[in-house]
Amino acid sequence: MSEKFRNKYRIESTRLKHWDYGSNGAYFITICTKNRIQYFGDVVKTQNIASPQMKLSDIGKIADQLWLSIPEHFPFVKLGNHVIMPNHVHGIIIIDKTMGRETGAGLGAVATQNFASLQQQNKFGPKSKNLTSIIRGYKSSVKTYATTNSIDFISQPLFHDHIIRDTNSYQRISD
Repeated sequence: MSEKFRNKYRIESTRLKHWDYGSNGAYFITICTKNRIQYFGDVVKTQNIASPQMKLSDIGKIADQLWLSIPEHFPFVKLGNHVIMPNHVHGIIIIDKTMGRETGAGLGAVATQNFASLQQQNKFGPKSKNLTSIIRGYKSSVKTYATTNSIDFISQPLFHDHIIRDTNSYQRISD
């Protein structure tokens, strides 16, 4: 972090160097709210259920609905499991740009060839078909809904990602 740009310190990218985030692969994503404020709801204990459950707020419900609608905006995306927590969202995004030739794969189904391989090189391609553009679109749609409906909501500007490299890792993260 010692490099400066326009006399300001630069924060290094958290993205893996030499990786094409527009390539086919499975990614575990975490998106946090600003200052970890619990905009999405609360974890509550109910009488009839032994373990606490997540009770989504209005913006939490919208965040959930908009997450599920990602493939409508990005047809090359499949979704794995996801969960909305009080101050963050965890989810698996599968980029599969060969889906048009495949049939029978259900929501969250992942073939081994879709897992990430570190042998790929970073390419500067269309900015609208990569992981960052998917997350940018999702976060923007949640913020737009909140603003339009006068709901207090701010997310952190960045997101965390983990490239899922094999079936065992995918299963562990899904569980």
